[in-house]
Amino acid sequence: MGSMSRAHDHISLGWNTLSRLPAATGRPGYHHSDLTPGIVHIGIGNFHRAHQAWYLHRLMQDGLARDWGIIGAGVRPYDTDMRRKLLAQDCLTTLIELDPAGMSSEVVGSMTGYLPIETGNAALIAQMADPAIRIVSMTVTEGGYYLDATTGEFDADHADIQHDARNPDRPHTVFGAIVAALRLRRDRNLQPFTALSCDNLQGNGAILRQCVVQLAQLSDVGLADWIDQNGAFPNSMVDCIVPATTPAVVEQAKQLGIHDPVAVTHENFRQWVIQDHFCAGRPPLERAGVTITNDVHRYEAMKLRILNGGHQLVANAGEILGLQTISDCMKDTEVLAFFRKVQIEEILPFVAPVPETGPQAYLDLVQRRFANSAIHDTTRRVAFDGSSRHPGFLLPTLREAIQAGAPITGLALAQAFWARMCAGTREDGSEIEANDPIWQELKHAAIAARDRPRAWIEQAGIYGTLVENDQFAQSFGTWLDRIWQNGSRDAIRSYLNFNL
Repeated sequence: MGSMSRAHDHISLGWNTLSRLPAATGRPGYHHSDLTPGIVHIGIGNFHRAHQAWYLHRLMQDGLARDWGIIGAGVRPYDTDMRRKLLAQDCLTTLIELDPAGMSSEVVGSMTGYLPIETGNAALIAQMADPAIRIVSMTVTEGGYYLDATTGEFDADHADIQHDARNPDRPHTVFGAIVAALRLRRDRNLQPFTALSCDNLQGNGAILRQCVVQLAQLSDVGLADWIDQNGAFPNSMVDCIVPATTPAVVEQAKQLGIHDPVAVTHENFRQWVIQDHFCAGRPPLERAGVTITNDVHRYEAMKLRILNGGHQLVANAGEILGLQTISDCMKDTEVLAFFRKVQIEEILPFVAPVPETGPQAYLDLVQRRFANSAIHDTTRRVAFDGSSRHPGFLLPTLREAIQAGAPITGLALAQAFWARMCAGTREDGSEIEANDPIWQELKHAAIAARDRPRAWIEQAGIYGTLVENDQFAQSFGTWLDRIWQNGSRDAIRSYLNFNL
């Protein structure tokens, strides 16, 4: 590791090669021997490395939090490749900040190791049971919490959960591993760790508590009570646009003089809001710009409804129209106008202000961020897993608007765009490849909805009782028929000019 390539003038990452990196690239002012672990993070994707790992890195650069090093972990076989690549470069990550005004880079070193990915998760359980670990955090995606799509409650009947209930020492799921580690800590008379969700779910801490406690109840009621009484599950809100790593990103790193096959690009904006509820201490995160508050809910609602909901507004329409990136969508005057009209008339009325900003100012900020052409954030990435994202980001506003007797025309059109996208072709005839864990189910419903629109909103696991609302069903059906007959642009223009 660390040798100079003869074919290309770039350095392979490693603690022993940092001094040879190009002068313009920031690097740790600490050494890995200065760090001891305090956090296990499950789900080492690009977002974590550009967000949570960066905040810890900032503290470590200032001589703080050096006993809060991050140990990476995963519970799925596909995590193995990321582990291999990161271990080969001492768990260092190149972050490339992309802004229309210019590009900058730095190497982050807050991650100290990466646990083996293995059946039964023995290494993960043992590490979380170590008293040095005081926080277990995770990014396992919105769809990874075993929630019933209709009720939002923990799905105790899921096969994975039933396996973990029957085999508490050899769990399949992240939650089963957490329960097993907490059992060891209880039995050893240790305090529990704080479990911190970093996923885009409103009330993510409460949801994580529900998953862990209810799973524990299936095998050990006393343990469940101990966790519920002594553990901590703070709610949090995370925000940073972080595209997937592509060959072009790896090449960008090489142009900076660095060989990093898992380099990460990100925008020049980050936000992290955390409820001040920890049971085993925490790093001084506010020193790195984190907002510590007991009112996370309003921050969550603003971000999830305006930013994440806005992503779904433009990505589904963009996919149908063949727009490659979110910035391409924002350059399209009609898609942009659709985005703003739905936001201003149908979403913002249901978003409360936060101390730093109001809904309109936040929308303007989001629009500028989406328009950042230096960020190659594909519509495909943003449209992925709509079966989790629409219920989490758009449907709560739709339900509130129906209850309030407020307009829902644009929100219904957004659902029609999603249904049209899931039929699997763009309007130019090109194929939209599978882009959801339940893609085949969605595609079947979308094709059926071409002739009978209600077939789409009859998907009870997504829409629940919304199908029973005549206003929504009629508006959705009218829009979907119009999209199929006259095209997406005709539907957008009609919406912009008048409400059906």
